[in-house]
Amino acid sequence: MPLPNRHLTSVLLRREGELFLFDAGEGTQVSLRRLNLRWKKITSIFISHTHADHVTGLPGLLMLSSQVDRDEPLYIFGPPKIAEYVETSRSVLDMYINYEIIVKEVSEPGIVFRGDGFSIRAFWLRHTKPCLGYVMEEDKRPGAFFPDKAMELGVPRGPLWSRLQGGEPVTVADGRIVRPEEVLGAPRSGRKFGYVTDSLYFPEISREVADSDLLVCEGMFEHDLLESAVEKRHMTAEQAAVIARDAGGVKKLALIHYSPRYNEQNLKQLLREAQAVFPGTILSRDRLVLPIENED
Repeated sequence: MPLPNRHLTSVLLRREGELFLFDAGEGTQVSLRRLNLRWKKITSIFISHTHADHVTGLPGLLMLSSQVDRDEPLYIFGPPKIAEYVETSRSVLDMYINYEIIVKEVSEPGIVFRGDGFSIRAFWLRHTKPCLGYVMEEDKRPGAFFPDKAMELGVPRGPLWSRLQGGEPVTVADGRIVRPEEVLGAPRSGRKFGYVTDSLYFPEISREVADSDLLVCEGMFEHDLLESAVEKRHMTAEQAAVIARDAGGVKKLALIHYSPRYNEQNLKQLLREAQAVFPGTILSRDRLVLPIENED
């Protein structure tokens, strides 16, 4: 349930000025306003499942987007029944919508969205109804550029250097062709973001989120309530940390989706249990901003 200082689940990812929303729980609009984000730049919304605490903020967002000029369509991805939820909400609330909404239901795991230099992949979790986890992963970047090698090969400083760094071969003054691999180091990995919420623990999740620079994962209960977590098909904070540890390459784990039984003080118990397994764990908070930087 939403609490006075804790809205329901939603994560906003900003990449190159484009905004991607993962779930839209109650209170999502409030945080968008308080962060002064250009929410009309949200191009796609990815819903994990159709339980109320993950979708009740969606109708308001759809109506809000009609208050600004919007030329691009809004894409909504989610499990079966998300299309029915969107259409029923539009009908019952008699929404005024002045832009195109494209709903895509995910029936099989795999890449559901591909953009310029990145992709978003969905995979199944294990909850009380069909539930999806998501990973955004950037394509590999060109290797580091070595100006000295370019000069030795007769490539003058200027536009040709940019073309080589972009992976394009160039022709120099004497007619020779210089290829990118002659002046670039090994390809470098891009950034990766993982989003996992509302699921039983199972080891295969680790494989899906391996090498995430930031993994946002539910840690709903402390270890003493493991039986309750299993019954409700949720995870403990410790289990979230096991996922991050076993995945390999995860840089940071941000816990989310806490049970309302935990106030600000005893949330520290969840953090302690998770950090004992994966030290790079933090507690997510409303409007917490976490940069995801390239390391090289």
